[in-house]
Amino acid sequence: MPIVVDIDVMLARRKMSVGELAERVGITPANLAVLKNGRAKAVRFTTLEALCHALDCQPGDLLRHERDGVTPPRDAPDPTA
Repeated sequence: MPIVVDIDVMLARRKMSVGELAERVGITPANLAVLKNGRAKAVRFTTLEALCHALDCQPGDLLRHERDGVTPPRDAPDPTA
């Protein structure tokens, strides 16, 4: 999957449980697990905004793109530019 969801990374950094985040965001823990485990087909901007607010982060902290299964370092220059 080329889009990787790093919610678990932010949860660990914030020392927050999935249940607590789900409650703060207003979604079920099951739906949060679907998103967290990369099984979601879509995410609403309102949900993404609520996640960012609850985790005090930016969308790029939660989502990243992998090319051909390789994850470039976050500060690496874009090879297509």
